[in-house]
Parts: sequence; C-alpha cells; structure tokens
Amino acid sequence: MIAKNIFLNSAKRSVFPLAHFRDVVIVGGMSEPSEIPHDLEGCRAFIRTQATTISQQATLLATQGRTIEELGLEMEKLRKLLSHFINGHRSEKRILTGPNQNWLPFENNEEFQAARAEAEAQAEAVIQTYTVEREVQKKKPRNESLPSHLRREEQIIEGDATLKACSTHGERTLIGYDTTETLVHKRPELYVLVKKYPKYACSGNPECGIGSPERPTSLVEGDRYDTSVAATIVEAKWFHHLPIYRQQDVFAGSGWTPGRSTLLNIVSQVDFVASPLVEFMTKLVQQDIGVGIDDTSCRMLLPKTTPAAIPGDGKSRRLAEKVAEARAQGDDSLLAKMWGYSGLHRAPYNIFDFRVSRHRDGPDDFFQNSRCKVQGDCFSGNRSVVLHSDGRLEFVACWGHARRKVVEATTYQPECELLLGMIQALYDVETRAKEMTWQDRQALRMRESTIILDAIRQWLDSEPLGAVLPKSDFAEALRYLRNHWKALNVYVRDGRIPIDNNSVEQLMKQVAMGRKAWLFVCSVAGGEQSAKMMTLVSSARRHDLDVWVYIKDVLDQLLAGSTDYHSLLPDVWKQQHPEAVRTYRVEERRDKAERKQLNAARRRLAARNRR
Repeated sequence: MIAKNIFLNSAKRSVFPLAHFRDVVIVGGMSEPSEIPHDLEGCRAFIRTQATTISQQATLLATQGRTIEELGLEMEKLRKLLSHFINGHRSEKRILTGPNQNWLPFENNEEFQAARAEAEAQAEAVIQTYTVEREVQKKKPRNESLPSHLRREEQIIEGDATLKACSTHGERTLIGYDTTETLVHKRPELYVLVKKYPKYACSGNPECGIGSPERPTSLVEGDRYDTSVAATIVEAKWFHHLPIYRQQDVFAGSGWTPGRSTLLNIVSQVDFVASPLVEFMTKLVQQDIGVGIDDTSCRMLLPKTTPAAIPGDGKSRRLAEKVAEARAQGDDSLLAKMWGYSGLHRAPYNIFDFRVSRHRDGPDDFFQNSRCKVQGDCFSGNRSVVLHSDGRLEFVACWGHARRKVVEATTYQPECELLLGMIQALYDVETRAKEMTWQDRQALRMRESTIILDAIRQWLDSEPLGAVLPKSDFAEALRYLRNHWKALNVYVRDGRIPIDNNSVEQLMKQVAMGRKAWLFVCSVAGGEQSAKMMTLVSSARRHDLDVWVYIKDVLDQLLAGSTDYHSLLPDVWKQQHPEAVRTYRVEERRDKAERKQLNAARRRLAARNRR
C-alpha cells in the first residue's frame, strides 16, 4: 500500500499540466492577416515574419515533444518501481529467442564463424552425452527402503485369540511375518558424561602429595560443556538461523533449560578457540589471485555511552563518528555493514568482516598487504580501494551487474534485446568453459569472448545510439557499460577469475537470512563474533560439509593443542573425512550444471537451424 501511494503521488506530479500546452500553436491552422501587402518589399517583410514565427513554433513543438517524452520516461520508471515493489526482483537470466536474435552484429566475422562451428560441434557432443547415451542406459529401480545404517528396533504385533486358533482345526502354526519399516524421530538426547579421575597418595606420607591424571583442556572451565553442545549452538544460529532465545526451547525439549547468557558464553569460548584458524583462513584469502567482494546491511544497537576515538585507530574513530551521528538524529541503532570476501582460486573460503559503515576502511584493512584482482560491483567505495592501492590491486567489474542494468531498462526494447543477446553469447562461452582448467578457459575466452566484446564495443560506439534520451534507464545502462568497459574486460585475460560476482552476492543471502531471524547485533564485539562464526559455517557449506561434524572436530583438535591449521581448512579436512560430505548437495550441483550445459547446447543448435 505504501509503494502504491508513492507511485500514485509521483504519477500525479508527472501528469502533463495544461500549462505545457498553452503556448502550442498549430502551424497548419495559421490564420491570414487582415491586410496583405501589395508591394514587393511588404510581401518580403511579411514572408520573413511568417518564417520567423514558423521557426519559433517548430522549436517550441520540438521542446514540448521532448518534455512529453521525458515525462513518459519518468512515468515508465515509476511503473517499473511499482512493479518491483509488488512483484519483487526478477531474474536477469533470460533465454532470448525473438526475431532479433537471428542476427548479431558479429555473425559475419570469420573468426566467429569458426568459433561457432566449434561450439555447435561441442553442443552435439553434449546432447549426445546427456540425452542419447543416458536414454540407452537402463534406469535403476528406485530404492524406497530406509537407510540401512539406521538402528532397527523390532516390535512384534500380537494377534488376538481368534487369529491363533481355528474353530475347525484348532491351534494354528506360525509360518512367518509380514514386515514393514517405519521411520521414527526422537528428540536430540542430552546426557551427562561423568568422568572419574583417580587420586593416588602414599599412606602415612602426606609430604609425597597426591597424584592424578592430567585434565585435558576444555572449552569451558570445569569441562562443564562438551564441544558437541558448542557445535550445536553455532550450527543452529549461523547455519539454520535460529536465534539464541529459540535455542532455549530446543534444548528445553531435551530436558535442559539453559540461560541465554550460558549459550552466549559458550559461543564466546568458541570464538576464542577458533580465532587462530579464522585468521589463518583470512590470510590465505588475502594472498589469493582473485577475491570477490560484496557487502550488506546489519543493524547494530547503540552503546549506552558514545565511545571515545583512540588516536591512530581508524576503526574506533569511525565507530565514534557513526554513534555520534546516530545520536544526533535521535536513533537508537545504526546501520552497520557485513562485508564478505571470497577467495576465487587458491583459497576457496568465505571471510566475513563486520564494520560500522560502508566506508572503504574495511576493504582497505583487508587488502593492505594483498596483490590481487578484486571483483565486485562498481560501487565507488570498491573502486576507490583499488585506486588507492598504488597498483597492488586491479579491479574486475561484474557482467552480472551490467546485464541487470540492461534487463531493468524498459525503453528502447529492440536495442535492449540485441544487447542482451550479445551478453548471453558471453555467458554461453562461460557455460562451455565451466569444467575446463583455468588455462583452457582462458584460451577459450581469448579465442571467442574477445570477438563478442569487440562487437559490443563497436555497437556501443555506433551513431544511432546517440539518439537515446540521456535520462532514460537504457541510457543509464549504456553509460554503465562505457564507464566500466576496461574493468569489464579484465576477466577475459585470466581464466581464474569468473565472469561475474554472483557467487559472492549469494553469500549475502546468508547474512540476510540470519538478519531476518535475529534482527540486530548488540555491539561491535557481537558483530565481529558473528563474522567469525559465519566464516567457519559458510566455508564449510561451500565444500558441502556437515557443519556440525566439522565444527566439533575442529574444536576438539584445537583444544587438544593442534596448531596444524592447514589440516583444519574445510577443503583439506574434507579429503580426510569423506563421510562428512553432503553428497546430495554435490549431486544437486552437478545435475544443475548438466542441465545448464544441455540447455545452452540446445540453444546453439536451435540457432543453427534458424539460419
């Protein structure tokens, strides 16, 4: 309703008022003067006057026509805004099959013809693999039985006396059983492990003291809570997005009702124990060839007193500024940011960093010793981090954002469709290169993607596009492409860098899901703690691990004194614990990739048949 009112009020302001048309003069209906000169000079003066009037009227009509067109564009933008509020964001992934897609500006290029022939041959092989060969194979019968590793409890159903005895022949003989299997769920079981440490002493010689086995290092003082409890709490909040107060209900169902402070204290101990591993993962990502970057909002409650800025500490200075700014506005919270950094090649881990603002302080700190390619949207803060790095960093723009700008444009539809067709051709190359080594992917891009990019650049520079209204959404999309063209081309020269930043954008959904459940963080320390827990959980998810099993084993090894952090990295740990891999997630991703390959192959062959 709020969105609708905004739209209607804005639309009312955009209705063409009569004042725009009061001075419009219809040239064709020009009236004759009361007296027409009879002499030659008078006629010439009359003609000059009429010519001037006609020119002024034509200029006025052109100006008003332009105004009407601009108002129409504003109305279209408001309609699009209302549609976005009502229907939500629509995907920019589109299969373009219209008549304008039978021809693209680079189709007459000989290199493109050779590349297309190679792509079509590969498409036929893909279809042969994913359809013909699989149809020949016999389908495996679907296994409806319950997992064999689950514990079985037998229950014999006794019949009544009438079933055990026959009225004619007497007692019946048992010949067997019909068996059914029913899956039963039990609440998680809590139990108390009582450890008894023997004590030894010399009788009658107290000076010898008492001997007892050494106590292992525990998560909580007194070994009161096992790492399994800690792993359950972390998994519940940062994987299943279950707030602490709801976890009280979960544990209460198993017979233990902890205080919220107890659960939070356990999380604090996990933070303390796991911090060295998180720091190790962070350094590896900072040293990677490429790092994807994105951020999302995260509200933080204001502290009771405004913190003082520590000289030389930019983080404390920024916190003091933001808190003072929020208090001046009468707010009781401030809009903080959770930054996400994802290693794109050598360090496949997701690092989260909590900051009180979107200033470039966070990325500056993260990349202060890095030499890599930074991929993200073209937000000025992201680009300024690269510009102020003295050449250590190179910015890589995201084609997903560029495509989204074009998809959201509602004007100049034929041109939009043509541009989207060329961008789709870039993505089709990436689909074919998905399973290649990065060297082969780079070679394929240099062989084919460069042709498409050259055609897009020529099309952007073409004369007809100069007629696009500068305030239209399509003009905005074109400016985005032109302004960031160099950064949009960087990925082609390095097969280790993806075409877009979509995988890192999707990390922000993990923050958003949690934010919807727990709403805010209470302090900077709480935000930083959440960032570390999300780093562990998200990196484990990235490698399809059982989050609970991974976190418990990591805590057990760290508490046992292990400093071999390399062996605790999710991808390395995964090799030693194949039983902890969620194979169904691996299969889902594989099936999705195969469907994508198959659809792209069918599109290529369909385009060949249309020629």
